[in-house]
Amino acid sequence: MKTLKQLLIGSLLLLFYGCNVSPKAINYGNDGCYFCKMTIVDKVHAAEIVTKKGKLYKFDSTECMIHFMDEFDNAEIELYLSNNYTEPEALIDATKATFLISKNIPSPMGAFLSAFKTEGEAQKFQSEKGGMLYSWNQLLEHLKN
Repeated sequence: MKTLKQLLIGSLLLLFYGCNVSPKAINYGNDGCYFCKMTIVDKVHAAEIVTKKGKLYKFDSTECMIHFMDEFDNAEIELYLSNNYTEPEALIDATKATFLISKNIPSPMGAFLSAFKTEGEAQKFQSEKGGMLYSWNQLLEHLKN
């Protein structure tokens, strides 16, 4: 009986900790984009989705992540993450980011789309590189059109 109880507790702990809903580092040069299948190499434009069950989807760009969302049940998504343009490899909450589309900042899939942790950072690059700023919701609407 004691073994059955230990097995049950162990199974519950594994189930609880097995569904870790958190971002994972992108292995640049090895991980592939779930949407376009390209190898992820750009450390300032990559993106990631984490589902409520902890499943990861990695993308070489925010625009690939957004296009993937057209094919996926968005109610299952817990985290939308984009690389912070000013801090290579750092993933930030895309729903709180400010996005800049500027023809003077190339991105992997040609949308010229970059994410910034703060609006101030985005405005600084906009003043230097031109382009338009978008919130997450504005960006989703813009890319649908």
